[in-house]
This record gives sequence, C-alpha cells and structure tokens, in this order.
Amino acid sequence: MVHSQPLSTMSQGSASAGKENAANKLSPESVSMPQAPTLEKSLICMMAMDPTNIISHCISEGINEEYFYIPAHRILWEIFRRRYERNEPVDIASIAQILTDEGKLEAVGGNSGLADIFSVASSTALFESHYATIKEKYLRRCMIMAGNKMHDWAISSETEIDELLDEAEKEVMDIRRSSQTSVTWSLKKDIQTAMSNLEKMMDRKGDVLGLRTGYDALDSKINGLKGGELFVIAARPSMGKTSFLLNIVEHLVLEVKKPVLIFSCEMPSVQLVERLLYAKSGVSREDITSKKGLKGGQLKDLKEAITAYQNSGLIIDDTAAISISELRAKARRVLKEHPDTCAIGVDYLQLMRSHTKQAQNSREREIAEISAGLKGLAKELNVPIIVLAQLNRGPEQRTGKVKGRPMMSDLRESGAIEQDADMVGLLYRPDYYEKDEPEEAGQDDDEKKPAILVLAKNRNGPTGDIQLDFEARLMRFTQSASQKQGEE
Repeated sequence: MVHSQPLSTMSQGSASAGKENAANKLSPESVSMPQAPTLEKSLICMMAMDPTNIISHCISEGINEEYFYIPAHRILWEIFRRRYERNEPVDIASIAQILTDEGKLEAVGGNSGLADIFSVASSTALFESHYATIKEKYLRRCMIMAGNKMHDWAISSETEIDELLDEAEKEVMDIRRSSQTSVTWSLKKDIQTAMSNLEKMMDRKGDVLGLRTGYDALDSKINGLKGGELFVIAARPSMGKTSFLLNIVEHLVLEVKKPVLIFSCEMPSVQLVERLLYAKSGVSREDITSKKGLKGGQLKDLKEAITAYQNSGLIIDDTAAISISELRAKARRVLKEHPDTCAIGVDYLQLMRSHTKQAQNSREREIAEISAGLKGLAKELNVPIIVLAQLNRGPEQRTGKVKGRPMMSDLRESGAIEQDADMVGLLYRPDYYEKDEPEEAGQDDDEKKPAILVLAKNRNGPTGDIQLDFEARLMRFTQSASQKQGEE
C-alpha cells in the first residue's frame, strides 16, 4: 500500500536525509568494497609461472596497481612489472630478496605468506576467467569512488550545473574506457600463411639481403630492411611521412605477403585503412565523393584493394599516447601469435610516452628512453622497426638552394634518435618550399610532384638522396623516373 506524505514533511526529511547521506556515503571504510582476494592471489601466482604471457597480457590490457584490492598484491604486482620490464626473473627467491631489501616482506605475510601466494595456482588455464572477475571488481570499486565524487560535487560545489554534469560524464566515460577490452588487431581474425608464400619469399632472387621496401633505389643502399634495425623516417608536417610508411607497409603485406604491425599514435585505424585503399586502388577520396560517381573500372579496382587487405596480415593498434612499456608488451604478444610478422611501424615517436621517474622531469630524457626502447625491441624481436619522427623548423629557416632541405640536427627534442637509429631518412618535397606561400604547394593534386628522401645515416651502407615522385590525391610515393632502379 502506498502512503502519502505532506510536502513540508518530505522536504524536511530530504534535508535530514541529505546530511545523513553526506556523513555515511559509500567509501572503502564504510562498506565492504567489491573484491576477489583469492583470485588476485591466483593471478599473481600465474604471473610468476608464465611471466612472458601473463604479465605482458596484463600490461597490454592496461592493468595497474588499483586492479588489486589487497595491498600485498599491489606490492607484488609493482615488483613483477618492474622485473618484467628489465627482462629479469620473477622467481620466489628473487622476489623475497627484493621485499627484504625494501622492508616490505612482512607486508605480504613474510616468507610463509609469499610461499602461499606462489603456490595457490597449479596452471594458467583459468587466467582469462580470473582476470575478468578481478577487472569487474575493480570497475565496481571505480563506480563507487566516482559516485562519491559526484556526491561531494552535488552537495558542496559552487560550480555551474552544466560543468558538473560534464565532469560527472567524464568520470563515467573514464570507467567505460577502462572496461573496454584492448584489441591490438582487428582487420582479420585468422591470418593464413601459405607455405608457397614463404617459399616464394625465400627463393626470391636479387642481391638485397633484407626485406624489399618497394623502392629499389632505397633497397640498394640499405640492403633491404633487416631484423634488429631501427629505421627513422623524419619530416616536417605535411611532407607525407605517414603516406611513405604506408606505401612500404603495402608492399610488405601485399607483395611480400607477411604480417606487419602498425602503432598509430596520431590517426585512428580507419583513416589509415582509407589511405591504404586510396593508394592501392588508384581511387581518390575526391573520386568517391564526386557527383559523377565511380566508373566501372574504378569500382572494380576499389573492390580488389578491399579484398587484398581483408586477406592480408595487416595489424593495427591506434592507442593514443601509447607508452614504450605498453607498446613493447603488445608487440611481444603479436610476435608470439604471429611469429612471421616481418616489420613494425610506429607513427610517430614524439607522440609516445615513457612513465619512468626520470622521464617525467625531462622531455629530452623521455624521448631518449623511447628511442632506446624501440631499438632494444627491434633487437629483441629480430624485426625491423620503422618509426616516424617530427623535425623542428630548421628546414623553413634555410635559404637559397638548401631551403627546405632537412638535416639530422633538425630532429626534435633529442639527439638520441640519430644515435639509436641504424638508418635515418629525411623526407621532403622541394615544391612545397618553392612557392611564396607553403599552403599553395601541392594544390595540383592530380600531378606528381618531386620528393626526396635524404638518407642521412646508414650504418651499414652508403648515404645519399633517393629521388621519388609524390601523388597527393592518392597519398602515394613512387620511384622517380629520373633515378634508375637500384642506383647507388
């Protein structure tokens, strides 16, 4: 039965209830927070059993210490993560020694408590199930804490309501983003690598030792892309460095027929795919949006390009501001699942982050750590890494015949990039600087314009200019007719 209540009584009741709620709002101290201690302990044990797979999976999924409710498990997670980053073992003896040195052994229950944690799981078969439950409990705790914030804002804040609603929405969206499972690759679920393709790659004739890029003049100088090498392609904005990387990727995944992993820190993956389709099909964005529509031949070419990439081994991760630790963990996982991955591309270096304490105090130090991390990863995985980088305004400040021509000293924020790189290519388009207004350059998108890749550093071969042509409407670089294939 529903009972009515006078408005005056309701108002008084609401006021008193508000004060009571403010004093007794949900908090870790006032309620039993969602938690799964036994499963946390089991997950920690699984990390010790198979650190390469379990810890790397956790890092790539964005796990942090807040996922663990029990303080002892937070301590162990941080130690495990640090040692994994340094490629150090996470055996019980080493962990016990670290805990003793840091005065934290008793915080995990002493030697007996540590031994108990290390023995709770007998296999990693239940990892996905345990991880899912731990994540759910963490998200529920996040909801409670977000609710507490909103409660405080609504009771005491003098901020405008619209701004409060925006802040509340941001809190909820942050939780939503945390709940989303990270997907490193999405273009295809099953990549089939036929033996005939491998044999074709092995039997390919020519004097190039490594992977061909699709640019013979470049290949002849660098002897192809080889495992363990870091190839930096640097340019000013609007020079087409992303397009050049994608043109190389196109050759590797469609001609060499090997998977390639791309980390896109700047563009969403769908934009990269669109660029790849334009370049492959010869159909531009303007052709597609034209009132005349596509001609029969163009539609056929576009469909063939789509089919080619659907059947390719292209793997894209478009995590913004990805850290070197997260990139390393994801790359290791991809190489484990797709061991024939032939190259990694990164667009671009200055958008990456490093979360070490030293990096937080110096941007130059941060870039140096990222650069060294990429070089180390190339050697560890034995694949070439092609990383794009931004140049400073040095090219614009030059005059005369060298106006616009980049130099290695133009690399932004760190000289460590050129030190770590095996090859450094500086890309620019002379016509961009020949106009009085740079914005006017490239207006004739239907025409091919000259471009130059200045191979400024080549650790194992000659340097020099590589002549290219750039077709802006297709975002495509081709070999220049003025430079013979294979010219040294």
